Amino acid sequence: MGSVQHQIALICPVRDPGSCWPAWVDAVLAQTLRPQPVLIMDSSSSDDAATQAIDAGFQVESLHASAFGHGKTRQQAAERVTDVDVVVFLTQDALLAQPKALEKLTACFDDPDVAAAYGRQLPHRDAGHIAAHARAFNYPDMGEVRSLAEVPQLGIKTSFFSNSFGAWRRADLMAVGGFDTHTIVNEDALAASKLILAGKKIAYCADACVYHSHDYTFRAEFGRYFDIGAFHHQQPWIRERFGAAEGEGSRFLRSEFAYLAHNAPWLIPSALLRTCLKYAGFTLGARYSYLPLSLARRLSVQHQFWDRA
Repeated sequence: MGSVQHQIALICPVRDPGSCWPAWVDAVLAQTLRPQPVLIMDSSSSDDAATQAIDAGFQVESLHASAFGHGKTRQQAAERVTDVDVVVFLTQDALLAQPKALEKLTACFDDPDVAAAYGRQLPHRDAGHIAAHARAFNYPDMGEVRSLAEVPQLGIKTSFFSNSFGAWRRADLMAVGGFDTHTIVNEDALAASKLILAGKKIAYCADACVYHSHDYTFRAEFGRYFDIGAFHHQQPWIRERFGAAEGEGSRFLRSEFAYLAHNAPWLIPSALLRTCLKYAGFTLGARYSYLPLSLARRLSVQHQFWDRA
C-alpha cells in the first residue's frame, strides 16, 4: 500500500444481481482496505440484493428503475459521499479478484497528479474465447499512466476508462463537473477525457484485478455499438481532440483474428459477423438524429435513455 492513507467510498449500481451477488459481497468484505461507506444504488431490484447488502453493513439507496442513468446515478452517488477523497465504482458483475484489489488501485492516488485509476479486468472462468480476447486486449498485464502528452501517440486510447472497476479523486472529478447526467453511455471515458484536457493523469493499475466479462449475443453487440455511436454524436469534441476510434478498432481486429486463429479458428466467422454488426451499429448510432425516436429506442440497449429523450 502507498504511504498516503486514502479515505474511500465504494459505490455499486445494482439491479437484480442474482446468484453472483453473495460472492460480490464476500469479496468486498474480504478487502484489506475497507471502504466507508459501501453505497449500493438499487434500481428496483426484485430479488433480495438490498437485504443482503444491509446485512453486510452496506448503505442502500433505492431508486426507481426508470430513473437510472449511467452518468446520472453515479453522479448522484458521488455527491452523497462527501467525507472521502477517493470514490471507487464497481459494477455488480465485477468480482474483486484479490483481497488487496482496492488497496492496490487506490495507491495510484499517492501521485497527486493522478485524478482517476482503473483496474485490470480478467475474464470470468467460464468466458468464451471472444470475450476472453477482449479482456486481454483492453486490459493487458502491464500498467501505465497516461496524460495529455500521450495523445499524439495513443489518440482516443489516452482517455480509455472503465467504471466497472474505476476510482476517482473526488475533488478532481467534481472540478470538471462530475459525470454527465445526460450521456447515454461512456460517462467514465467522458469524465476521463475532461481530466486529461485539464492536465491530470489517468492510471491503469494492472495489479488490481476483478473478474468481469460478457459473452454478448449478436443483438447485444449491435445495440452496444449503436449506443457508442450515439455517444460520439452527442460528444463530437472527443474525436476532434483525441482522434477517431477507427485506428484502435483496426488494431483490435488484427489482434482478435490472430488470437482466434491460434485458439479457436471455428469462431472466426462469428467474429466477422460481430465486426459487421459493430460497424453497422456504430454508424447508425452516430446518425441517430436522422432516425425516428421509436426506432432509435429499438436499436439501442439503453432503452431508458430514449424514454427521457
